[in-house]
Amino acid sequence: MENAGIGWIAAIIIGGIAGWLAEMFMKSNMGILMNIILGIVGAIVANALLSLFGVVLGGWLGYLIAGFIGACILIAIARMFRRTV
Repeated sequence: MENAGIGWIAAIIIGGIAGWLAEMFMKSNMGILMNIILGIVGAIVANALLSLFGVVLGGWLGYLIAGFIGACILIAIARMFRRTV
């Protein structure tokens, strides 16, 4: 998030949008707070995974894309654990 060059307020807004887009794409039912958390944490997770392959996403658009990808991954992991428990 520090490398993206955006502030905390922008991170919350972009994270909320990324989480909402992932919620719509994955057809899950989450609240606005969970969307924000998924978007921000998802961006961190996706940036870490993408950096292993040498891909670096920067700026607000890169943060949005990374947040969407990461949030989708987190929703899929949560579903996987929910089915096994």
